[in-house]
Amino acid sequence: MTRARPSRARPLWVACALGVLAASMLAGLLDGAADISPWQVVLQVADWLPFGHVDSGLAPVEQGLLFELRLPRVLVAAVVGGLLAIAGAAYQGVFRNPLADPYLLGAAAGAGLATTAAIVLLPSSAASIPVAAFIGALGGVFLAYTLGNTAGRAGGTATLVLAGVAVTSFLTAIQTFVQQFNVEELQRVYSWILGDVGGGWDQLWLVLPYAAVSAVVLLLHGRMLDVLSVGDDEASGLGVRAARVRFTVLLAASLATAAAVAVSGLIGFVGIVVPHVVRRLAGGSYRIVLPLSLIGGAAFLVLADLVARTVLAPAELPIGVVTMFVGAPFFVGVLRMTRRAVT
Repeated sequence: MTRARPSRARPLWVACALGVLAASMLAGLLDGAADISPWQVVLQVADWLPFGHVDSGLAPVEQGLLFELRLPRVLVAAVVGGLLAIAGAAYQGVFRNPLADPYLLGAAAGAGLATTAAIVLLPSSAASIPVAAFIGALGGVFLAYTLGNTAGRAGGTATLVLAGVAVTSFLTAIQTFVQQFNVEELQRVYSWILGDVGGGWDQLWLVLPYAAVSAVVLLLHGRMLDVLSVGDDEASGLGVRAARVRFTVLLAASLATAAAVAVSGLIGFVGIVVPHVVRRLAGGSYRIVLPLSLIGGAAFLVLADLVARTVLAPAELPIGVVTMFVGAPFFVGVLRMTRRAVT
């Protein structure tokens, strides 16, 4: 078990994470065909702030490019990355499993199936997508958890992950089946599956309410997840109702996953990579893991989107491909470390 760092170090870690996030967002705003200096971007952002009246020197066309294309894309990437990372950290705390992740537990696949159904059946109703995604995410996690418990504890840490993989494969197969009968929506669904954070301001306003509720709930449960990590009996002795805490955190993490999936598609491994890096750097207390995962996940996906836009420029690589290139070898490393810890 990773030893928690002293609480007085938390402000320093949060300040460092916010600095990395600010730098990654600035880099995201700078990338594009139009050549805009970092100082002009900073001045323009300051001009957009309340009571900020600064002349950035940018032409109206450049301001429109920055405001209508680059800024919403960077903000959507930050929100989605933060949600996926904090959801992954929360799932790991609830299940006491370092391999738990929205993508591997069936939450993303369940949300993907439900969202595909919403796109096909209600193509003109954007508001129905987050609701459908939430129901699908919750159903996917429930199936994986039930299947993992049915298999018993003989498989150790990997049992839940294997159950999640099975549920994910099954739900993905159903999703593919639905797509084949709705060819006219195939391109839209396919683009969504590969991951995309370029939906603009409409996508950002769609996800923000769900993001705010789920993030606040999860952050408020950091101390309780620390208590649960010592065992249910000890938690009960300290006055913590383990079942209620798990249910609340599970709902909030599923809502975070559903909100992210609804606006960006299936983007894998963020919920494994970021929380594990945070634990290595700042310790295992969820009071610091959750906020740092939220901030670090935002920075990670903004940088991943930057790579997706530049590596094959002027063509664009799906952001989900970038996170898989990073996350797949990282997951193998985590699996090997977990196996050594068990043996």
